[in-house]
Amino acid sequence: MKKKITVIGAGGQMGQWFTSYFAEKDFEVTGHDSENKVTGKGIIVSDSLVGAILKADYVVLCTPTRRTPEIIRLIAKEMKRGTYLIEISSQKSKVVSSLMKMPDKINPICIHPMFGPGIKNIKGKNIISIPIKDAKKELTVVKSLFEGANFVTIDAIEHDKKIAVILGLTHMMNLVFANIISKDEKSGLTEKMSGSTFKVQKTLAESIMTESPELIETIISNPEIRRYAEELWKDVGRLLTAVQESKTEEVIDYIKQCQERLAKHSDIDESYKKLAKMVKVIEK
Repeated sequence: MKKKITVIGAGGQMGQWFTSYFAEKDFEVTGHDSENKVTGKGIIVSDSLVGAILKADYVVLCTPTRRTPEIIRLIAKEMKRGTYLIEISSQKSKVVSSLMKMPDKINPICIHPMFGPGIKNIKGKNIISIPIKDAKKELTVVKSLFEGANFVTIDAIEHDKKIAVILGLTHMMNLVFANIISKDEKSGLTEKMSGSTFKVQKTLAESIMTESPELIETIISNPEIRRYAEELWKDVGRLLTAVQESKTEEVIDYIKQCQERLAKHSDIDESYKKLAKMVKVIEK
């Protein structure tokens, strides 16, 4: 007998990915979305939030982070005993609190898939697991659902701190970069003149801009990002001032210190080789 899984937010980009993924794994998949149309071969569409989850063995929440705690409260008491409630948001502190308050009859699963809806295969992709009640059991379930992925276990507070750099800072920098190049009235000329660094950076920024504004806003609203953003702002000001005042040695010293710190845990020469390979792909 097929296992039954319901995806809430099934019309969004990640919701569509999960409905497709589990349909291919031979689950009976039900999709519900109050804002977007649910599509997909073999997907059962439910117009009712509660109706969608009553018979499910697993429920996956692909919902906006700000709404997720409220949705957890709404559906947890209605879900059948032994059901697994899987939550995938990019900020965990508030969501974890809601998961811990669920009735004991429901099994909480808190994960953060570190990939977007464009991937075809999860082999080797990272999934972060945040323990709620029984870390070993929760991780075992996740591994059974996403075979082939890599798993990292970390608590909610540390997750949000790390994600502030991994997603928050990168999204914020690329958002501002994208905003600047979007105002370029001679973008064709810029493209003709550009070299490897610009091409890779532009591709990265443009790919981030395919995400929904709501998701990007959620990512950069992570409270933990503030100290990193303030450091970025301070260092940009410091470097600009040093350049304008012809303090060459100060700028060079800043660069050398950065290179030395990176070299302790990264092979920057290998990174340059990877950049060259990326450019070849982009230019095809």
